[in-house]
Amino acid sequence: MHGTGCRPFSASVLIIVLWVTAGLIGLTIYFAGSMSLELKASGNRAAHVAAEQALQGAARYVGYVLSNYVTNGVLVTNNLYLSEPLTIGESKVWMLGRNTTAATVTEPVFGLTDEGAKLNLNRANSNALASLPGMSSDLAAAIVDWRSTNGTLSLGYTSLGYSAKHAPFESVDELRLVNGLTLDYLTGDDLNRNGILDTEERSLTGSREPTPGLLETTTVFSREPNFHSDGTSLTNVNTRAQIDSLLSSAFGTTRGRQILTQLGFTPRNNPTFTSLLRFYLSSGLSADDFIRISPNLSTTTNTYTYGRVNINTASREVLTALLVGAGMNAQSVDSAVSTLVSYRQQNPTSLTTVAWLVTALGRTHPVVTTLAGRDLITTRSFQYTADLAAVGPMGRGYARVKFVFDLSDGTPKIIHRQELTRLGWALGERVRTQTLAMNTP
Repeated sequence: MHGTGCRPFSASVLIIVLWVTAGLIGLTIYFAGSMSLELKASGNRAAHVAAEQALQGAARYVGYVLSNYVTNGVLVTNNLYLSEPLTIGESKVWMLGRNTTAATVTEPVFGLTDEGAKLNLNRANSNALASLPGMSSDLAAAIVDWRSTNGTLSLGYTSLGYSAKHAPFESVDELRLVNGLTLDYLTGDDLNRNGILDTEERSLTGSREPTPGLLETTTVFSREPNFHSDGTSLTNVNTRAQIDSLLSSAFGTTRGRQILTQLGFTPRNNPTFTSLLRFYLSSGLSADDFIRISPNLSTTTNTYTYGRVNINTASREVLTALLVGAGMNAQSVDSAVSTLVSYRQQNPTSLTTVAWLVTALGRTHPVVTTLAGRDLITTRSFQYTADLAAVGPMGRGYARVKFVFDLSDGTPKIIHRQELTRLGWALGERVRTQTLAMNTP
């Protein structure tokens, strides 16, 4: 009887032991899974940190590129520098560029972006701003009012809890504070700001090209130094003694004096040139001869000239807005812009000075005569954006930061830094596929 009575007790113990064992096994599996997930998460965090550090290394590389490959405000574009991908440690970095041609682009282009190719928010008039994609005259007026020291528009800022600034813009993102300018106006339909329409993005116009927002078409950083790298001033075209000395040095005394006379300088007359284009048209110089003196010329004694648009790199949208802002009829502008964009594509080595505008359109073209009367254009730039995106070791971790570099004082300096990782993947499907293929066992 005693032995028989122990059997139910032993069975109960065995069942309890089995349950405890099963529970312990379950806990072991749970904690093992948790540790595995934590290990992967730690690896991802480490990869993200590595990607962020790689961006800092890439920024230093950009400084090197700008120091060595920008001459007189012109960036060498013959692939002497690497834009995709840069290998830094175990990470890779891409410089996200922008497409400035008329061709449709479905994958990101890579390279540095010229800030001088955009309208300057602190200089462009309301007509130019209103001519940008998606803009209106009311929104353009609101922008001008925000920056104007004597702004008078009543735009309801009190209800928003702040007042209009009535001072210059410090960044393009400051446009978010201008009443009526929502994020849609800043980004257009390119939500992650990489220059293409990604799969999840939809065109506002139905085309395959993204409609650029104000973040792509405007800047606050464009300025040119009116001095050489050694600190000496450029030659002021409106000062007889200075221009006489430069012309004699470049072309010899006799021809230099002939050019001086052609320009209208006499002992009793000192003409005023509002722009370098006007100076070129008046000089009688060939385009090749103008190249010899153009890097030395300025129209002012000011230390810097602000807000000129680089006609070598400006997009079709910016060129159109520039010309409309200068007073030209919008309908007549389209044809001229198409001619300029086509000329740039076909003659990439002939864009050294503003003289190419005359070659492309003719001396009497309305665009030429209009721009000759305003100091609005240049072929030099001293501010460049490096939109850097990095992928960490083993294709894990992603980071993106935009840096704006300024070379106007001779040495590249970072004057603006903006974290863009939050916008998500910006490198396109090709890079995504390549990255996955390279890191799949």
